[in-house]
Amino acid sequence: MLAMPEINRIRKLREKKGLSIAEISRETGYNWRTVKKYADEDISVQPTIKRKKGMMEEEGYGQIIDDWLEEDAKLPRKQRRTNKTMFEALCRDHGFQGSYRTVCAYVQKRRPQLKLEKEQRYERLEHPPGEAQVDFGKMTVVTKEGKEEERSVLIMSFPYSNAAFAYPLPAENSECFLHGLTQLFRQAGGVPKALRIDNLSAAIVSIRKGGERRFTEAFEKFQLYYRFDVQVCNPYSGHEKGNAERKVYYTRNLCFIPAPLMESDPELVEWLHRKMVEDRNRPHYEKGRWIEELWQEEQPELLALPEQDLPIFSLDHAYVNKYGEVMVDGKAFVVHGLSVPNRVLVKKEWNRFVVFSSDGDVHLEAPRPYTNVKREIPWKEIFAEWETKPRVVGHSRYRTYLPEAIRMYLAGPPPQVVARLKGLRALLDRHTLYEIAQWLEESQRWDLTPHEIGVLMEAKHSYYPDKWEESYTPSVLIDYETDLTVYDQRLHPAREGSVQK
Repeated sequence: MLAMPEINRIRKLREKKGLSIAEISRETGYNWRTVKKYADEDISVQPTIKRKKGMMEEEGYGQIIDDWLEEDAKLPRKQRRTNKTMFEALCRDHGFQGSYRTVCAYVQKRRPQLKLEKEQRYERLEHPPGEAQVDFGKMTVVTKEGKEEERSVLIMSFPYSNAAFAYPLPAENSECFLHGLTQLFRQAGGVPKALRIDNLSAAIVSIRKGGERRFTEAFEKFQLYYRFDVQVCNPYSGHEKGNAERKVYYTRNLCFIPAPLMESDPELVEWLHRKMVEDRNRPHYEKGRWIEELWQEEQPELLALPEQDLPIFSLDHAYVNKYGEVMVDGKAFVVHGLSVPNRVLVKKEWNRFVVFSSDGDVHLEAPRPYTNVKREIPWKEIFAEWETKPRVVGHSRYRTYLPEAIRMYLAGPPPQVVARLKGLRALLDRHTLYEIAQWLEESQRWDLTPHEIGVLMEAKHSYYPDKWEESYTPSVLIDYETDLTVYDQRLHPAREGSVQK
């Protein structure tokens, strides 16, 4: 069917200019039968309405996925949802009754396809039981205060059974790496016979000619104590420990997208260990048997654990400068009780350090600086995005991190939600989100606008202190009012009617 402008053109040439069918055909370039159809016959043009079909469009699930894709596009690739993550979230939180393939097809249709990287084929490696691979992966968690913290999760994977163990750490230095390995050995119930690593600076000092590695002294002691062999990958050859590389990616999608809400590090350690144990209740990707069953076969091949863990720490000399400060991990700490300048000994463990004087006295003990690195969640930017699409609030990944009082305050019709989001953004210039939530919990005033909340919060802190109770002032002087006319008479006797003698 021709477009309406072309149909109108043919009609005008036929009716107003009186051209023949052949002349119109030559001028427009259309077949004479087509011209005759639109020039002389009655054309009843029926509007064509293309309706979207399928549960994704008709029941609103597609819009939810669209919101997720738009939200994820602003995040680093490692933090984006996978198709499986979106499918499970739809089923769990929104009552989705469709199939996983339906979700995949919709995502493929809605998200532009990226060019596939050429996959390099490597020789398949056969992995005997009892051998493991380790690798670090950057993951993000959210604290109970609503702040993001980055964790370096050390993952130990056993290619034979595809079982894996994970332990979160604040950094990737030597002390953290060896402490993490110790905890992973404990979780596995034994020590791998061989451990494959890449060229981690926490374990390797340098690579000599011929590929020979020079290990750190701490790692050599650790290897000797736990009696495992080391297999080091060639430079830029991560595929040589491909099982661990893939397990890092899999663990991120399984446990850290979206970022979990954790109250403490021990809770994170326990939760992550439980998730990795539960993950063994699935078939092996290649062998067709359950991972748990294969792990039970592999576990007896591990070396026995020593009766005691090897203490993990390093000792370094440092100098106290003229300001009484010592540098630890690039940050200055004040050391009291020492003359300056002075030379001290710093003992570093994975999460804390101790400063000793030359006499062996402890002068400072504190957490290592990297254990307190936190990032504020950018609530103002998030609220600004929610203002344009208030329906996102109900299923955004950031909703989980909102305090319960704020979630209740934003539960309403879209116009009200937009107004409250705008007001909350203004309040965040003077108060934190958790101060606002605490005030709402105490007052239970869900009907107030954000501006009214701000006024009442300011009024709460604007008051005169109570009268100070003290017992030193004589009772005759308490509440005594001074008669200032006496001073006026002394200063201006003529004006005040007094006679100066």
